[in-house]
Parts: sequence; structure tokens; C-alpha cells
Amino acid sequence: MKNNNNTPRQSSFKKFCRKLSPERKDSSREIQQHSSSNVDDKNRDLEAVFAYLDANRDGRISAEELQKSFTTLGEQLSDEEAEAAVKLSDTDGDGMLDFEEFAQLIKRDDDVFTEEEKKMELKEAFRLYISEGEECITPRSLKLMLKKLGESRTTDDCKVMISAFDLNADGVLSFDEFALMMR
Repeated sequence: MKNNNNTPRQSSFKKFCRKLSPERKDSSREIQQHSSSNVDDKNRDLEAVFAYLDANRDGRISAEELQKSFTTLGEQLSDEEAEAAVKLSDTDGDGMLDFEEFAQLIKRDDDVFTEEEKKMELKEAFRLYISEGEECITPRSLKLMLKKLGESRTTDDCKVMISAFDLNADGVLSFDEFALMMR
């Protein structure tokens, strides 16, 4: 029963994490750190998402914090779903997720998505970084999204980040360039 009932919740939770910082799976990277090791990048990304979810900064995520974070980003999560997501990885039985438990929850969900679902999630993530009426990630749209995620960057910083993956040197990231960056 636990696996059947929790698989959709894991997917919702994974989708939420991707909204905070796209592509949480084995292809996670900070844009400006593309030469860093993938393990460090994944941990940094997970730490950023964990810090966002841990509203009271006590080093643990409650079901209530999880639910409020979903609401903040326009997602719905019932009390039952929030409790189930926490219980899924709460190995010490305290009813909360510490960072290690949170990381296990994310890692456990990596294999749930099919290739088509992964592509759809990547497209959703890409759309978060583009401004209305645009078809690519511009330095301005990247700056706006990073600000929403709590990272203050200058437009010049964003130009440098984009240039690291801008294969055709047009100053913006197309979906294909974004997808390549996320691998």
C-alpha cells in the first residue's frame, strides 16, 4: 500500500523541487559552476531547496513547512500528501525531515520518471526561466528567476552564466542548449 499510494506524492514532491531549482536529478548543475563535480553540484542544489523548505531554519522540514512551500509556488498539497511525503523518508521517526532524510527522498524518486516525463519536466523548468513572449532564456529572464530563488545576480553575471552553454553565441539559451546544460 505504501508504494502504490506514495508514488504520485513522490512525483509531486520531485516536481516541486524542480520548480525551485530545475532538474534535481543526476544532471543538476549550477550554471556558472559547470566544471565542478556533479556530486558537489547536486549537494549544493539539494541544500538550497532544503533551506527554502525549512522556513523556521531549525534544520528540519515539517509537513506544514512542506505544504506552505508548495502553496507559495502555486502547487497544491493536501495535509495527507504532506504527511505522507515526510513519513516516506523519516528514518528517525521524529515526524520531520533532516537534510539526509530529505536527500534520500529526492534520490529515491529519481527513477520514477520515464524519458517522456523527464523531457516534459525539463520543458516546464525551461519555461520558468523565460519571460512572457520570449522563446529563450535571456540574461534578464535568468536574473529575474534567480532573484525569485533568492540569488541576487547582475545582468553581466547572467550573461557570463549563459555564455558557458550558449553554443551558437547568440547571447541566449534555447531549449536545446538548456537541455544540454542540464545533462
